Amino acid sequence: MGCCSGRCTLIFLCTIQLLVALERQVFDFLGYQWAPILANFFHIIIVILGLFGTIQYRPRYIVVYTVWMALWVAWNVFIICYYLDVGDLTKDSDLLTFNISAHHSWWSEHGPGCVRREMTQPGVGTVDSQSYISVMGCLMEYQYIEVLHSGTQILIALLGFVYACYVFSTITEEEDSFDFVGGFDPFPLYHVNEKPSHLLLKPMYLST
Repeated sequence: MGCCSGRCTLIFLCTIQLLVALERQVFDFLGYQWAPILANFFHIIIVILGLFGTIQYRPRYIVVYTVWMALWVAWNVFIICYYLDVGDLTKDSDLLTFNISAHHSWWSEHGPGCVRREMTQPGVGTVDSQSYISVMGCLMEYQYIEVLHSGTQILIALLGFVYACYVFSTITEEEDSFDFVGGFDPFPLYHVNEKPSHLLLKPMYLST
């Protein structure tokens, strides 16, 4: 296959997905977002399997990758709905931290242009007593940054899904054509019993 083939494109998409997933995993770790951390971990594993299956011509791995891409799109749609407060979902809940902590997205305090306002609690003079008051001056609200991340993931996942289906069908067709042309012999006994042509020649004597 050439460098512009669907297989090479899928390898490129898997590589981009790994880089984007690792970047997202870092910031989810910084924000203690346990549900996205687990989802990103499984996503990285499946993308590695898809990359391996594409390079090594393993259709089963490509099928696993394709199914996961559909689930990954659904997960990122849920994240978008969560941060945009769609329905009963609200970004102020502790759903993504499994309700074990009150941490929120890392971007809520460290977004572009954000300035944190901290104030020492009355009557306590230690550094550890400082409490978060407000965040001001953000050029973009943190929920839109998270939505942008999820939108990028959805776009790449959809492309990966399409190219994975194409690569799977291409590999399957190549295997079928190989079995028909080179891997199947319709007359095996004929070739076994066949004798060299020079053994079938009978000696001829010219009468004088």
